[in-house]
Amino acid sequence: MPMTDATRTDGDDAAIRRTLGALREALHARDPQAFAAACTEDLLVFDLDPPLRRGGAAEEARRIEAWLATWQGPVEDELHELRIASGGDLAFTTALSRLRATGRDGQRTEMWSRVTFGLRREDGAWRVAHRHGSVPFHMDGSLRAAIDLAP
Repeated sequence: MPMTDATRTDGDDAAIRRTLGALREALHARDPQAFAAACTEDLLVFDLDPPLRRGGAAEEARRIEAWLATWQGPVEDELHELRIASGGDLAFTTALSRLRATGRDGQRTEMWSRVTFGLRREDGAWRVAHRHGSVPFHMDGSLRAAIDLAP
């Protein structure tokens, strides 16, 4: 359920969607600086790859640049089932993320993951302050990531 308060506007959801869209477009354009521009300077990331946590928009731009180098051509990242809750200058979103890209070896990859964004309004603009990505894992003792799942 969306949070509401006296400072929420109907335009918040649209502005938040634009910020998340800017992340998607930055990946597609292979532009790590544009990706970082949609984030707060003190960004905190809990992502699929090690370490357990990392931070800062500048560090994230460097990591995204290195990650993009593992793919050829555009990287497609679509959010599905996006839910937004916002109040005041904070927002929280959840979604399923569908990644499609071609590796440097020419092999096409498609996988689904879960993603949560925490956003903060700074100087009138919504920016990503926290990003958390995850995939389920098999509970059969193998601890294998379940990257073959789809909604």
